[in-house]
Amino acid sequence: MLELVVVLVIIFVLIALLLPARRSAREPARRTQCKNNLKQIGLALHNYHDQYGSFPPAFTVDTEGKPLHSWRTLILPFLDQEALYNQIDLSKPWDDPANAVASATRLSAYSCPSATLKEPHLTTYLGVVGEMAFFHPTVMRKLADFGRLGTSEKVAVLDVNAEHAVPWMSPMDSTPEYLLTFGSKSKQSHPHGLHAMHVDGIVQFLSEDLPMEERQKMLVMPLESKPKK
Repeated sequence: MLELVVVLVIIFVLIALLLPARRSAREPARRTQCKNNLKQIGLALHNYHDQYGSFPPAFTVDTEGKPLHSWRTLILPFLDQEALYNQIDLSKPWDDPANAVASATRLSAYSCPSATLKEPHLTTYLGVVGEMAFFHPTVMRKLADFGRLGTSEKVAVLDVNAEHAVPWMSPMDSTPEYLLTFGSKSKQSHPHGLHAMHVDGIVQFLSEDLPMEERQKMLVMPLESKPKK
């Protein structure tokens, strides 16, 4: 009996030692999947641009200017989700009972595998919205809007931490402040940084130690693209 107990103790110790290693080995695969998700989103945004002549707005609005649906809803047909898109009543808010089934749907393209989310329909892939950001509250950006600075350094979508996750259909996103302030205390889904999708569709892993000067370059739009009041 004593020998059996010793063997069991050894087995439990080995399992305890191996589990952290397995978790560590899984993270690179999750990080790759997250990057691929953002690449899909980038391709969908560009296909939307090709069809409509501009990128989608940050959100659609009703006649009174109230936000209805996210840009994530608008690009569904370009993510092979046209059937789901056709189920959505775009004339009603995303959280209207008429859209309850669609809004509760989990989409793998909007799910970071490393994010621990409270609900399956939440997403950490948020657009950067602001007067000088990629997504503007009222203006639909065009590739030409990015002027001489090009599209390779401007950030369009961020993979924020789980605390900032939102329902993917909701017209809620990130402000430029998130990119400017995330760091070692932000508890990101991936160790030491986050993924960012640039306007040209390239996905880059941004270190939590990224200098402020580099962060600001990713947000500021050229003067010629400022919306006219």
